[in-house]
Amino acid sequence: MLLASYTGMPLEAGLDEAGRGCLAGPVFAAAVILPPELALPGLNDSKQLSARRREQLRELICRHAVAWAVAEASPEEIASINIAQASYLAMHRAVSNLGVVPAHLVVDGNRFKPYPGVAHTCLVKGDAKYLNIAAASVLAKTFRDDRMRELHAEFPDYGWSQNAGYPTALHRNAIRAHGPTLHHRMGFRLL
Repeated sequence: MLLASYTGMPLEAGLDEAGRGCLAGPVFAAAVILPPELALPGLNDSKQLSARRREQLRELICRHAVAWAVAEASPEEIASINIAQASYLAMHRAVSNLGVVPAHLVVDGNRFKPYPGVAHTCLVKGDAKYLNIAAASVLAKTFRDDRMRELHAEFPDYGWSQNAGYPTALHRNAIRAHGPTLHHRMGFRLL
């Protein structure tokens, strides 16, 4: 069972990203502040949930969170500053868009670029330990999947509605056959 928060502070924001290991598309991040008494049965790391359950939880998170925000960094930004820095940039944008100043940030992973004026704690596998990070995981994943389905409509050969830009055999074969798109991360080894 996941814990409500790491610090117990009422405005603790969970942070997570989605799409870091993809060959195409933006990297997304979410910041979520949950009310301490909120029960979200089954909430977990988004990778442990079915697509249907992620969508159900997304609706509940967006409806009941104290504050939430989703942001992204583009393939151009990823190429310019690298994927780690682009992930931090997306996380910072999400925190800036919360509408409230968090008391503390809990970040899934082992590294983070400090956000000005707000202390943070990095937690490896935090999305499987704390509800606010798991909620951020769900929002980052579902909003990114939505974006990749939109891009799939423009570039159907790459299978982004199914692989979300990850390096599957179908995706790599499409790059071989059709070349990269403007949405591919040119600094990544595409083939």
